[in-house]
Amino acid sequence: MKKTAIILLFNMLCVINLSAQLRSFDDIFSGMSSNIRKEVFTEAGYIRTIEKSSGISFVSSSPATDSGISGQIINTVIKNNPGYIVESILVVSAEQGSLTLLNVYNALGNVRGLKGRLYNSATRNQEIPLFEDATRIRSERQTTAIADPAPAKSLPRSETVYIRLKDINFGNTYYRGEMSLIQSGLCYSLSNFRNMTYFLIPVIREGNFIAQLYFEPIREGVLIYSIAGADVSDFVSSRVHISSAIAKRLEVIIAWAVEGILQRK
Repeated sequence: MKKTAIILLFNMLCVINLSAQLRSFDDIFSGMSSNIRKEVFTEAGYIRTIEKSSGISFVSSSPATDSGISGQIINTVIKNNPGYIVESILVVSAEQGSLTLLNVYNALGNVRGLKGRLYNSATRNQEIPLFEDATRIRSERQTTAIADPAPAKSLPRSETVYIRLKDINFGNTYYRGEMSLIQSGLCYSLSNFRNMTYFLIPVIREGNFIAQLYFEPIREGVLIYSIAGADVSDFVSSRVHISSAIAKRLEVIIAWAVEGILQRK
């Protein structure tokens, strides 16, 4: 009986210690306006597009004000001088301390879960699958499909995966996904390692699309800060609404991650 009581006390202390270590949303985004903050805690979250021609600015110059994480996340995108940028902030609400980075990692590992996810197509006036197929592949050179791994029981410091998504507009698209632990969170970077084409015309050339997703368990749940950028030619941008295309793909990817995080075992 005494041994059981000691174990229960130890577990309670661990939970208290974990909760004490978690930052709150306001610790990270202390200067955010109340209107934007309200959007962040909705199901869709806050999302906006930015064109280089209009001047680049962000909701917060530091999505992790006390650690400089934002510089690494944002700079990875803007150093490519993208013409179009999408910024998104969302909090997945959950009981304090109930979601961990391992939940996030396992959610991101379910690449096949991207298949068939719907988005609202304005041109077709209906919801249609954005990715008709989604699978891991062996490498940049070996594009043979491989299975997703079973849920992990421990979290690696870093990992690189290769992904093929059959895009409704761009056909087969190929991405490199790089995961790394940064301070209190996990950063997941997606970049295209082959040209993305539209009717055989290169729309986004190799390496000209990059998305950074930053996940951090906080007191209110899990913070997801995302920024994606792409550079395209004037010829393409006059024919394809690139900012909308980036935003829709980022929204689908975030929704996939959220669903996986909440389906924790």
